[in-house]
Order: sequence, then structure tokens, then C-alpha cells
Amino acid sequence: MTSPPYLPEGAVKMRNARPLRLVLLVSGVVAIGIGAATLFAPAAFHGTNGIELGSDAGLLSETRAAGGALLAAGVLIMLGAFVARLAFTATVVGAATYLAYGLSRLLSIALDGIPASGLVLAAALEMVIGLACVFVLVRYRHRGGRETSA
Repeated sequence: MTSPPYLPEGAVKMRNARPLRLVLLVSGVVAIGIGAATLFAPAAFHGTNGIELGSDAGLLSETRAAGGALLAAGVLIMLGAFVARLAFTATVVGAATYLAYGLSRLLSIALDGIPASGLVLAAALEMVIGLACVFVLVRYRHRGGRETSA
């Protein structure tokens, strides 16, 4: 079986499966929502967890930049649910993004103590979504014409 013209022979691809598309859609929408809220309304968004950003332009700039990056990652992740050739990359980005956030929050809990309950819940959800991305990555990828055993 030959690869489509936009993929080199032997490129890693994802099988078109409903669970894969669902995980990418949900994880993309969540990242888009959080990223947009952090980019466009950082004080209000962080205020829901008792974090006061104030009016420090540097702090707001750093917060909005992270929100923009998360928004962009969310768009890529969600596109992977609809554009087959982006599914592998989107799944890797989803796993890396969510696990980085979740593991960083766990490190922060160990080093800094337990934050507001909303942030603890965020850590748990980030780990669940990140692990779901890893699961579909392993379960639905295949190289070239041969599917991997999963």
C-alpha cells in the first residue's frame, strides 16, 4: 500500500476511528476554551480560583501569552479530529500539552502546597485528558500500510 502524496512512505498515520476523533475534539475544545479565557479575560478567569493578577502589565502579558499558546495548541488538536493527516501530530500535541500541565501542577503541589480546589481539579482533568491522548495515540496509530499491534 502506498502513502498518499502528502505523506512520505512509512510516515506515522492514525486510523480513522470515532474514539480518536472524540478525544481530539474534546481535548481541543477544552484547550481552546481555557486558552481563549486566559488570552482575552485573564483577570476574570484566574479570579475564579482566587488568583489576583492586578494591573501589572508584565504579569498580564505573560498570562495572555500562555493563553495564546494554549489556544493555538487547542486549534491544532481540534483540527486533528477533522483532518486525517493532522491526527497524529494533534494527538502528540494533545498528550504533551495536557501531561505537561498536569505534571507541572503535581510538581507545584509537592513543592508549594495544595492550591485552590479548582486548580487541583484542573490537574486531575489535565492528567485524564493527557492519558486519553496517549491511549488513542498507541491504540490508533499505524505506520505505512501496516497497523501496529495495540
